[in-house]
Amino acid sequence: MNNTRFIFIGILLGLIILPANADNELAKIQSQIKQTEQQNKQIEQQIQNSAKDVEKTKKQLVKTADKVSDLEEQRTKLSKRIAELDKQRDKINTELAQSHAGISDSLGSILFIASNPNFDAKTMHDYVLTSVVLSSAADRFDNQIMDATKKIQELDKIRNERAIEKEKLDRSAKKYSSEKNELDKLLKTRSAQNEKLKSQQIAIQDKLKQLSMRAKNISELSAGVGSSEMSSDKRFSKRKLNIPVRGKLIVRYGEKTALGLKSDGWRIRTNGNSLVMAPADGIIKFADSFRGFGKVIIMSHKNGYNTVMTNMGSIDALVGQEVLAGEPIGRMNENKPEMYLEVRRGDKSVDPYNLFNEP
Repeated sequence: MNNTRFIFIGILLGLIILPANADNELAKIQSQIKQTEQQNKQIEQQIQNSAKDVEKTKKQLVKTADKVSDLEEQRTKLSKRIAELDKQRDKINTELAQSHAGISDSLGSILFIASNPNFDAKTMHDYVLTSVVLSSAADRFDNQIMDATKKIQELDKIRNERAIEKEKLDRSAKKYSSEKNELDKLLKTRSAQNEKLKSQQIAIQDKLKQLSMRAKNISELSAGVGSSEMSSDKRFSKRKLNIPVRGKLIVRYGEKTALGLKSDGWRIRTNGNSLVMAPADGIIKFADSFRGFGKVIIMSHKNGYNTVMTNMGSIDALVGQEVLAGEPIGRMNENKPEMYLEVRRGDKSVDPYNLFNEP
């Protein structure tokens, strides 16, 4: 009887305790769900922040790259101007040396006549002749002195202008160094942000290598990497864009090349190691070497457009990477600073003149 009572009490206690334990388990599960939801929200926020950071880096790269490119062009012009001033200075110094010799000769003639006056001339003819020689020597001496004075003033002007240009170049060098360092930091940041892309590169690179081995020319290579969908909208951009590298246009679309062939693009002579920027918003479709063209970048843009840029010395972009117009993607080859820029829409080449501002 006592045992039965204890068992009954035990069952009652169990009934009372079990629901309490179930509530605790439920509370734990609910707590874990809340924590998971919070973690998911944090991860989503981190992804959004990461995307914002990537976009911010891209925009900063565009601005900084434009500054660096401007400074490179400015430094080239300043260096060229200083070289021209140096030539003018050397020329004037040579002319002054010649003027000094002429002045010495004229002065010698004047001094000789002045130190040997002939007042006993037998004829008026001798007297007049001496007077004419002395007057001519004096006039020549005056002209040479005036010319020398003018050259000395011009030389002073050149020296002052050179000093000003040199000061500008020095200031530009400091600013360029600062902007270049900022650009390098941003490129490293973008490189770190592109780590995800690198894991996808192996299969793509193998495919591209096979393509570049099969392609007979740059047009076939461009067609092989694919382009965006064609549309009725033939615009490349709402506005004319800057060409991808600063330089001098030496061959236009349709002109004959050195081999006598019609050019399907532009040839732009640049400074070695010049910064190359994306010509428009788009996706990097090819970034590797191609025979006869050095390192090549092919980009795909909207409305079926592709751009081809050759003779790169270094490439700072990955296949599959989305880039903004003006974003740095590499630098020119120092030993062959001449870019071939070709624009294609579908299987046809397009005159860059209609799309880009001329250099």
